[in-house]
Parts: sequence; structure tokens; C-alpha cells
Amino acid sequence: MASQYDRVSFRTQVLTRHLRSPSPSPPPALPDSLSSSPCLSYSPPELSEPPFVFDTKLMRSLLDGHNIQDRDWLFNLMMQSNLFNPRKLGHRTFVSPDHNQSMEQERAMTMKRIEYLLDRGVYKGWITGNGAEAELRKLALNEVISLYDHSLAIKLGVHFSLWGGAIQFFGTKRHHEKWLQITEEYGIKGCFAMTELGHGSNVRGIETITTYDSTSREFVICTPCESAQKYWIGGAANHATHTIVFSQLNINGKNQGVHAFIAQIRDADGNICPNIRIADCGHKIGLNGVDNGRIWFDNVRIPRENLLNSVADVSPDGQYLSVISDPDQRFAAFLAPLTFGRITIAVCAVYSSKVGLATAIRYSLSRRAFSLAANEPEILLLDYPSHQHRLLPLLAKTYAMSFAGNYLKSIYVQRTPEMNKTIHVVSSAFKATLTWHNMRTLQECREACGGQGLKTENLVGHFKSEYDVQSTFEGDNNVLMQQVSKALLAEYVAAKKQKKSFKGLWLEHMNGSSPVIPSQLTSSNLRCSSIQADIFCLRERDLLEHFVSEISAHQKQGRSKEYASVMNYQLAEDLGRAFADKAILLTFIETEAKVSNGPLKNVLGLLRSLYALTILEEDASFLRYGYLSRENAASVRQEVSEPGSSGQSSDLFSHSAVTSASLRLFVILPWGIVATVHHPRRLLRQTLLKLSLSLQPLLHLPAAAQPPLPSSSVTPLVTRRLISSVSSAFKATFTGHNFEDASGMS
Repeated sequence: MASQYDRVSFRTQVLTRHLRSPSPSPPPALPDSLSSSPCLSYSPPELSEPPFVFDTKLMRSLLDGHNIQDRDWLFNLMMQSNLFNPRKLGHRTFVSPDHNQSMEQERAMTMKRIEYLLDRGVYKGWITGNGAEAELRKLALNEVISLYDHSLAIKLGVHFSLWGGAIQFFGTKRHHEKWLQITEEYGIKGCFAMTELGHGSNVRGIETITTYDSTSREFVICTPCESAQKYWIGGAANHATHTIVFSQLNINGKNQGVHAFIAQIRDADGNICPNIRIADCGHKIGLNGVDNGRIWFDNVRIPRENLLNSVADVSPDGQYLSVISDPDQRFAAFLAPLTFGRITIAVCAVYSSKVGLATAIRYSLSRRAFSLAANEPEILLLDYPSHQHRLLPLLAKTYAMSFAGNYLKSIYVQRTPEMNKTIHVVSSAFKATLTWHNMRTLQECREACGGQGLKTENLVGHFKSEYDVQSTFEGDNNVLMQQVSKALLAEYVAAKKQKKSFKGLWLEHMNGSSPVIPSQLTSSNLRCSSIQADIFCLRERDLLEHFVSEISAHQKQGRSKEYASVMNYQLAEDLGRAFADKAILLTFIETEAKVSNGPLKNVLGLLRSLYALTILEEDASFLRYGYLSRENAASVRQEVSEPGSSGQSSDLFSHSAVTSASLRLFVILPWGIVATVHHPRRLLRQTLLKLSLSLQPLLHLPAAAQPPLPSSSVTPLVTRRLISSVSSAFKATFTGHNFEDASGMS
């Protein structure tokens, strides 16, 4: 027990120092009025709370999905190098980014970290590895890197996934033999020049022009105007030696559309090559460890062999050859490398959400405000129903999206040519949905932390700026949602025209009759997974049929399909969201079904219900298009946020003065999640604490305004145990280690 009290004393001293002064300045001597000894009879929840009610290691395996040992190995590598700013607190170590660097220092540090990880074999097999196992390892390690330093992850993504992926997908044997091994070894540094100043989402409209000189057997790349300059090219400003150039290919005066070429932009000494001009895009609101640049090509000549020719080629005498005659299909083939990038962006967005929630939850487990009666202790923030309602639905969504991300990765690594359309549509829908969720979550967590949310080292605000661009790069989210709706439209029209059953894109539910939703939704059937799935499928089915009808009406008036889609943008976005929400729910149901009966399955069921009911409550389309009556919508709201005393509620709570009025929401939903995010008193505190522990090695969590005051129990034992267990699983998801943060709250 002596060691436990020593740890309590140590945490209190750390917390005292953290509260007294900003980290950059040396701590002044403590005045007599501020003691560093343990006070208020505080002891960390992990020393006093009961055991978890389910297997947190199993929950971590569900959340991470794969390669847990590889993840832990990489975290350990980062802790062993000063490049990752490891800091010791007692017997524990955590890593945290240095937020006091200039843009130039950040860029230099990013390259040093790349070289450190390269020397230790982190990138082994990232390009040359074959099969699902190699791809899953790459995905897992990328997720770990993104948690620590998003700039580092993006820089690696540009080199391996965009530059390297383009060579893999678009190149042939001659390109693979020449470029892949040297790319994996970082013998060259690649970038990906697709976006231009004048064209981003509309890749077909890019203005860079490449012609062929049959005399010298060379391609000539030209930037014909200022709007054709390549812009926002990651790695171009300082480090890249080569780039994939996307350009219009003009052969004998005929434009053959967009093609990809390899061009060298710097020599081995870092000097810019002749006829190439490069400028820096400058400081950004985030990701300043990535050197984004601008590139102009002044009739740059490259060998004929530098055309990536798996889709199309040019013979030595200048004849254009392609195995794909349809220009639309040929263009679609050139977008293949973006799929992997969208997958990594979507999954990393979920991990960012976990960081924000862990931070906000831990803070609300220690910060108190106001009391409910005279001479009573102040109440923990997370004991307030309003605070719970801010964070718990986001936590449930984050669990749901974790499972969705794992599903997306699994179908990608097991892909076949027949699955390409499904992977494209699902990755587009998930990329938009998960990144939008991340930005909303980070903003809510920032606000939930009050002034402490502004502190850079607490990472919530830092992540907001670092991840903000995720809604734009590798596909603007709104454009992606319209692409999803167009793909569903095409699938519907083809099935009806050919009089075939729906197969793929999760549209099989449309082969039968429309599901019948109970006229009166009660607490029990609202929590039923099959009824939840029916409601989500009905919404998608009806929106798709409505979208088809609107497009058809415009076409009958002589309008183009493109015009009709633009004029029905709101309906298209509603359909895209409906597809994504349904897919996420179905992946959650599949994950839940694989778990044996027991406490963990019960927690997953609660989380799944909270996710589904939150979507029902938040999305106005359920009311707008009549999928829910006003009465049923009111029932959903009651399940999510109003007090009640149903049987399930009574099982989970012995309602006390504070919590009885607050948590139908928890009852019905994420106990696992809720437990993670919700923190009434001692036992709930542990859950939130455990949730945040998983993030500790990567960040400073908000400093507590004061050690928790002793108070009477508010949350019943069963609920607190659940909350404790779920948070612990979230903690394990991030690192698998026990770390301690600068606030001393572990």
C-alpha cells in the first residue's frame, strides 16, 4: 500500500506544478498556501474501483481489429527516441509532440522521424509486400503514426500510397523493377502532382499538357498557364526528388485524356532540375510538418518509358494504344490509388475522435462546477445530464465507426476486380462520414474542456487544425457523397433495365418488399437490431427511389443527368448519408453477432442502440420524408435523453437524486460507450479514466482544475463497472500500455 500512496503523492505534485505555470517556463517556488502533498483524500480510481465487468482486452481487439502486437512494437520504438519527445513521469513514459517548433523545424523533424523509423524496419513490405497480411500491417502502423504526428503520417502516405501506389497500379513490370524497391528504401522521395491551382475535384479538367516527340522518343510536359500550376503537392517544397505528374495527353493533336507520368524534379543533392520551377505553399493552419509546394513545368522532357502504361501506352512511332476503349472507364482506372488514401484517412479520423473523447472525458472526471444544494460538494461535469448528452452519443458513434473502418480495411485487403465498385463507393461514403464526425467530435470536446481545451498540448485544438483538411483532400466530402448517390443511381437503373436482382453495394434488401415499421415504437423495439436495420434500409430505399424519380423527371424535360444531379444536390447528399449510416449500422450488427453471449455482447448491444437512435434523432430526413411519425420521433427522443423507469433502465441504474433524471440515454445505449464517456462519481470516473489511458503516450490531457472532491455515490455499481470497462478498452485501443500524462491523472 505504501507504493500506492507514493503514486498518489506523485500525481498530486505533478498536477500542482501543471496548474501553477505553463510548461515552457520554469516552475516557481511553491507558496505556503499551495501544498504539493495529497489533499482532499483523493486516490486514483484504478486503486479503488471494482474489477471490470467484461474482457477489456477482447474489446481492444474488436476496436483495433488486427496487428495489435505490431502497434505496441511501434509505440515502444517511439518511446526509445528523443525524436518523439519521450518524457518520464515516475516509472512511466509518454510521448508528446513538441508544439514550439517553427514550420522549418517541423519539416526537418518530420524527415528525421521518417529516417529513424526507416532504419528500424517499420516500412518493410509497405511497397514490396504482397497479400492481406502485409497490407494490414501497413495500415496498423500508419494508424499508430497518425495518432502521434499527423504530418508524419501524411508525408509517408504521399510517398508510399500516392507515389508508390501510382507506380504499383498504373505501372507495369519495367516500372515495378526500377522504382518499387528504391521507393520502399527511401532511395528517392516521391510526391503526387494531381491537384492544380485551377482544378481539384474536377481532375478531368486539369490543364497541364503532355505531348509526344516521336523523333527523340520523349514526352514533353508543359504548364500552359498559371491555373495549371500543380498546387498543394505534399513533399514538393523541400524534399521530393520525383513526382507522378497527371496531365492531359495530346497525341498528334488529339487529346486522349488524363494520364500519369514519372518526372524527376530534384537531383540527388536536392537541386531543382532544369526547366522546373518550385515554390513553397507556405504556412498552413495545420500539417506544417508537410512541405506542400507548387510546381511549374517548362517543356520538361522525360523518356517515353516514364508513361505509366498499365492502362494506355504510346508506341515509339507515336501511336496511342489502350486496352480500355471507353474514355470514362480509362479515366476511372486512374483514380485507383486514391482509394487506399481514403481508407487511411477515414480510419485515422476515428482514432483522432478517440483522442478528443478521452481528453474531454478525463477532464470532466476531475473538473467540478456548482452544487445542487447548500453546503454540498460541487458536481463533476459528467454528472450533469447535459454534459453526458454532449459526449455519449459521440462516443457511441466512434465505436460504430471503428467497426466500420475495420470492415472497410478487410474488404480492401481481400479485394477482387469484382469488388472494386463496392470498395470505391464504401470508401467514399465512409471517408466523408467519418471525417465529418471527427471534426464535430473534436469541436464538442474542445468546448467540453472549457479553457483547457485551448491548450495546445492537450491536443484537442491541435488535432482540429491538423485534421481539418481531411474533409477536402483526396476527395471533397460533399463531392464524394454525390458520387455515392450517383453510383447507387446507376446500380438501380441497371438492375431495373436488365430486370435483375440487386447484388452488391448492400442493396440486396431492395430485392424484397419494403420493410414494415411498427406503427408505435416502444422502448423495447427501438433497441431491437432488426428493427433498427429495417428503419435504416427503408430510409435508403425510399431516398434512392425518390432520387431516381427526380433525375428521370429532369431528363424527360431534356436536361442532362449531370444537370439533374446538381439540381437535386440535397437529395443526393441525404441519399449518400443514408447509405453510409446504414452500412455503419450493419457492420456494427455483424461485429456484435460474432461475440459470444456475455457482458461484452451486452455492452456492444447498448452501444449499437445508442448509435442507431442518435442517428434517428439527429437526422431530419427521417421526419422530412415520413420514415418516422411525429409520435415515433418523440419516442426516439425519449429513449435517448429523457428520464424513465423501464425494466432495462432499472436493471442498469438504481436512480439517485442526480442520475435518475439523466440517463435513459445510457440505459438504452452505450453502456459500453456510455461507461466510457459518462462519469458520475467514483466508478464512472474509472471508466473515463481508462478510456483516456489509451491515449496517454501520445498527448497531454487537460489538466484538472482541482483534485476530485469526495462525494456520495451517485451512480449504481453495475453502471460504474460497465463504464470503467469500456473506457479501459478504449485505452487499450490506443497503446496497449499504461502511461501517465502531464496532469498526473492516469
